[in-house]
Amino acid sequence: MKKKSHRHHSPVYIGIGIILCHRRRIHLIPFISAVAGSILFFFAVLSFLSPPIDNHQTSYQRIEVWPRAGNSTAFLVVPITDAVVAAYILNATLVVPKLDQESYWKDQSNFSEIFDVDWFMTYLSRDVKIVKELPAINGRVVNPYRTRVPRKCNQGCYQSRMIPLLNKKKAVILTKFDFRLSNRLATNLQKLRCRANYHALKFTDPILEMGQKLVDRMRKKSKRFIALHLRFESDMLAFSGCYYGGGDKERRDLQQIRRRWKTLHKRNPDRERRQGRCPLTPEEVGLMLRALGYDSDVHIYVASGEVYGGEETLAPLKALFPNIHSKDTIATKQELAPFASYSSRMAALDFIVFKSDDMVIVFNRRYFGHKPTIRPNAKKLWRLFMDRNNMTWEEFATTTREYQVGFMGEPGEVKPGRGEFHENPLACICETKSKSMIHSKLDVESDVENDEEHEEEDEDENMTHVQRLASSDGSDLGQKENPELEEIFSD
Repeated sequence: MKKKSHRHHSPVYIGIGIILCHRRRIHLIPFISAVAGSILFFFAVLSFLSPPIDNHQTSYQRIEVWPRAGNSTAFLVVPITDAVVAAYILNATLVVPKLDQESYWKDQSNFSEIFDVDWFMTYLSRDVKIVKELPAINGRVVNPYRTRVPRKCNQGCYQSRMIPLLNKKKAVILTKFDFRLSNRLATNLQKLRCRANYHALKFTDPILEMGQKLVDRMRKKSKRFIALHLRFESDMLAFSGCYYGGGDKERRDLQQIRRRWKTLHKRNPDRERRQGRCPLTPEEVGLMLRALGYDSDVHIYVASGEVYGGEETLAPLKALFPNIHSKDTIATKQELAPFASYSSRMAALDFIVFKSDDMVIVFNRRYFGHKPTIRPNAKKLWRLFMDRNNMTWEEFATTTREYQVGFMGEPGEVKPGRGEFHENPLACICETKSKSMIHSKLDVESDVENDEEHEEEDEDENMTHVQRLASSDGSDLGQKENPELEEIFSD
């Protein structure tokens, strides 16, 4: 019987072939059987205690990371961390992932220009063997076999589909490796996911240094600020299949972008909106925040690429919150020049700011300590926005707060096992007061409440906790009058 070694970069099989012969009426059979059984048991024990045999049949796995719409850092990090786990499952050597350079953004960055590749290889060396380039096998250059695994493929799926292929081809490229690993895996695999995601992937020094400058400048403007990911870039809107009233021009623009996704089905914009799958407009985000109690003097860092419609689209948000900032407004062109032509590097700068702010919209940072993360309840809010001219501001604000209960980023809101693992990595979080997993002073000072306390909170207490973060003096923003908003709703 073959037994596979537990080393992760060199498949090893140890076993003993046994042939049993049967003869009739021989009195020595019981004695011979006993001796043979003892010998076989002895060799079986030796097989487990002996060091693994190097059979020089290492298999190589490489992935191609194709960022999805929005080109945020998360769409790079998720497939890379999943590739580490896939290599572990397959007992394969991982070749440093290749980033897509042919998509809509035409970003020519490679892995080592965004992440510290040496740190990545060293940190994971006990889990998976990683090489920078595919070496020659038996003295010959190998052309890797290209294939794709199904979406949400689990451990058994990888083993049944990929191990025979790796044994035959020796080197395989997994193409378009986005969300190709199941959310539900064994605990040891989930923890490997977290080690790869939160520790092994470290940005290069130039990105870290520029990102920290942005954080420091935002702190000078306000001790507390909100980071906002609008998700309103043209490619994001095209991917969503939504319509925002821009007429034939909008339809032509977005349809042209949609053509790059050959397998993307045509979608019904009204249905997508009703299902809560359409990004909120900048104006809708601003109204939601004001309804939740954030006053106009709050400082907001907007993280996104070029917003569809440009300044005209952003104008309503800026009218509601004049203190709007972005990379372009708090850094000079000269400072951003090394990053400006590369969407993934610009996204990495935003990611650093997101990790450091006090409140964030559409993001998740639970692993390094709790910070509120507002998720707009778009499935309910869309109808409210449609009917907003038929109600008073107070009615709108009250209903918004009702709809957002359970979507305000409070501890325990998301049940274990729900959502994408990278958004709610509960298998990696110790539910104690230990600070061993908290890596910044700001995160240590965050107020973490347990699930039972959260369940006992009423809606007003839930709101007060969130509002406190938006106010520099800790006042309850929900009590402030908003005459200018009443005027907007009375029009």
